This record gives sequence, C-alpha cells and structure tokens, in this order.
Amino acid sequence: MADKTTDYPVKQRQINDDVKTGNFKPCYLIFGEEVYLRLQNRDKLANAMMAGADKMNLHHYEGSGINPLEVIDMAETMPFFAERRVIIIENSGLFKSGCPELAEYIKNQSETTSFIFVETDVDKRKDMYKAVHAKGLDISCDKQDEETLKKWVAMNVRKEGKNISPMALAYLIDRVGTDMANIVNEVEKLICYCIDKDEISKEDVDAVCANWLTSRIFDMTDAIVEKNQKKAIDLYYDLLALKEPAPKIQALIIRQFNIMLQVKEMVTNSKDRQTIASVIKLPPFIASKYINWAQRYSMEELKNTLELCVSNDEAVKSGKLDAGISLEMIIISSTA
Repeated sequence: MADKTTDYPVKQRQINDDVKTGNFKPCYLIFGEEVYLRLQNRDKLANAMMAGADKMNLHHYEGSGINPLEVIDMAETMPFFAERRVIIIENSGLFKSGCPELAEYIKNQSETTSFIFVETDVDKRKDMYKAVHAKGLDISCDKQDEETLKKWVAMNVRKEGKNISPMALAYLIDRVGTDMANIVNEVEKLICYCIDKDEISKEDVDAVCANWLTSRIFDMTDAIVEKNQKKAIDLYYDLLALKEPAPKIQALIIRQFNIMLQVKEMVTNSKDRQTIASVIKLPPFIASKYINWAQRYSMEELKNTLELCVSNDEAVKSGKLDAGISLEMIIISSTA
C-alpha cells in the first residue's frame, strides 16, 4: 500500500522482510495517524521477535512518565531462555520531548534486546528520533488516500474468494469513512453477509454497513442549528478524531444554513409546510424540523452565518486560515 510519503512502501517491505528472515534491527519506530497500520506493524514485529518465547521476555511500557533508567535496566537484563528480550514503548511522548538517557543508550544497546517504539507524533529534530533513525528503522503510518484504500479493500475481498464492483467499493468507502480499523470490521460483516454470493453489491453495503460517519456529521450540524454549542463541539472533535475532512464538514454546515435561509424566507411569506418541503426537495417531516430550527434564528443571523462560512471557505482555500480553526469559528458563532 502506498503512503503519503514516498518511502512508506519501501519501509513496509523492509519490515516484512525482517519478519520473514528473522534478521531484526535493534530498534523500530512506528508512527503516524493511522492507528490500524501502527498496531498491525507493532504486533507483526513483536510476534515474530518472540517466536514462541516465554512471555516474561516481552515488556510493554505505555504513556508519559516512563522512567528511562528503568527501561535501560530491563534492556540490560539477559532474556530468559530466549534469543532476545522485546521492549515495546507506546504513546510515551519521548519522540516529542526527547530523552537523552535512552537516546544515548540506543547507540550501544544490548544485542539481546529489541525495541519497538509506537507513537502518533514525532519530532525528527529530537534525540530519540535521530537515535532510532541511525540504528534501526522508522516507518510513518499515515492516513491512506481513497484510491489506496479501494485497492486494499478489493485485495482483501479477493482473498475471501469474492469480488466487489467499483461502484460498490466507492460507495463503501464513502459510507463508512477512511478509518482502516472500521473498514476491516465492515468488510468482515459484508463477507459473512454475502457468504452465498460471489460479488458484493451496493445493495449489500446498504444492508450491512451502518452509515455512522455521515450520521455523526448530521448529528453535529443538527446540534449547531439547535444552538447546542457543547454537543456541536464534542461531535466536531469526534469527527476530527475520525479524520473526517474539514471541507466536507463545512460544506454540510453551509448546506444546512442555506436550507434554513430558504425556509425562513418561505415562512415569512406564509408558505405552508407542503410547499416548503417541495421547494427544498425533502419530505414534509424533515421540512418541519427546518421550520422549527429556522424560528430560532433571525434572518440577519442566518445571512451572517452563511457570509462567515463563505468568507472562511475562501480564506482556507487561499491559505490564510486553518480549516480546523475556520470550523470552530463557525460553530461558536452560529451557536452563540
């Protein structure tokens, strides 16, 4: 699979070769936004390094506050009836803050100890990154692009003896999002659902895969128009954690306020619910929600919110404003 950086495929092949041959480097750094890839490589390396050895030779440190001297002391301890001792250090923050003791140790670490570092973010200027980069292997597991994910899903579907049409594949990614762990779960459900079929269709995706990502986006926009600022902000941060693109979220917010502005104008002109529903091309019961929401805003507030959305969108596209800050401004302004 290709990554945003050109060396990802090369680094992944190196890890696969190390696992296959058993010729491991003294230390590995696995980092990046894509949790699924980080954990996959962590487990792949740890399982191969242990190779059935006693679990007392595997040590896992996690979180900030790790004592580097304790880690070094463990690294210097001979493994128990095994070729090596494996130390996993995860989400430590050491590759952001630095750690001179451990960085210095890695330069001449025990030959019977292997380190696996797993982090979300790293600072390549810090001593820890430089030490691992010089002595071992570092791989950036970043969020995958849509085309790469499609190839990956198609490959996994073929492994199960099935096919998935390009249309169904695109629909699946759009429906469940780009988080790889979530995609794996949804594909497993599809395989089970289609056990008596050779090809997975769009209808199968509709039947099995929950549209949870889009649902969260609409929950957030609903909270915004209901002026529930806390709920809107909480849902927004959930979407950020799911790596949902900011432009997509902003486009949906603009859509909601555009509809409300149309509804507000029609209500002001005494249009009935059926007419409003026909104009905005939504069912009457949905039109009723927009009518209720529009009553919470003055015409001026709706126009001001849309003007803010449009001006922020232009500022983001021209590089004058960060997309995340733009969205926070819109949410706070429209729910005040």
